[in-house]
Amino acid sequence: MLRSAALVLALALCLPLPASGSGVAAVSLDTAMVRVPAGSHLPLYANAGARIAVPAFEIDPFPVTRRDFAAFVRESPQWRRSRINPAFAGARYLDGWRGDLSFGTPHDALRPVTQVSWFAARAYCAAAGKRLPTTAEWEYVAAASEAETDASRNGRFIADVLRTYGARRTPVAPIDGAAPNRFGVHHLHDRSWEWVSDFNSVLMGDDSRGASGHDRRLYCAAGSIGATDPGNYPAFLRYGFRAGLEGRTTADNLGFRCARSIP
Repeated sequence: MLRSAALVLALALCLPLPASGSGVAAVSLDTAMVRVPAGSHLPLYANAGARIAVPAFEIDPFPVTRRDFAAFVRESPQWRRSRINPAFAGARYLDGWRGDLSFGTPHDALRPVTQVSWFAARAYCAAAGKRLPTTAEWEYVAAASEAETDASRNGRFIADVLRTYGARRTPVAPIDGAAPNRFGVHHLHDRSWEWVSDFNSVLMGDDSRGASGHDRRLYCAAGSIGATDPGNYPAFLRYGFRAGLEGRTTADNLGFRCARSIP
């Protein structure tokens, strides 16, 4: 259980997130990484509104799927459910799988893999010659809508992301033909939360873990105190979720995708 689950729940209860269903369509995944141009990210909490420079990088256009992760654990037995070192994953690691190499039915193949710890996600990316994206990189890409590279101040986009968060289901729905954002990246908001390399870093603005005086930032109106954009409710939700994570955390709605630096 996440240490800050109560905080995230408190925030979520203050934000109306209507649910809606969505269909699933067959999709052929393009495995080529997307090149993201250099830019900057303004953390939710930043000293004097300081932006973080984001050098150009590459990122997977889709989250890692169950099929992808099954191929990884086939080649890397130490990351199989029956062999995982407890220091690297919680008790529910890949708990929804039928066995070490069996992720379920063919319909499950394109579900983003979840119940994966930060350690396992990092190992997967390393085996592919990649890495997890940083918080700044992920947030920079996730701020893009279909039309804008930075829609973080677009009220309609923010409202759409909130509705999308409310429509999520578990098990996470398979990847479908949903349109990519302006950078060409799919499913950043409508499937699951995603691991970042520095989920517990001060790059988020500060680290609320173990600092009760900062926990107030994760509660409704109080959360806007000191925030660089008080109206960006999806950013509050992501901040709160990350604040409750540990490296061993495995959750039904937490997956990942990989990134790569550009020399």
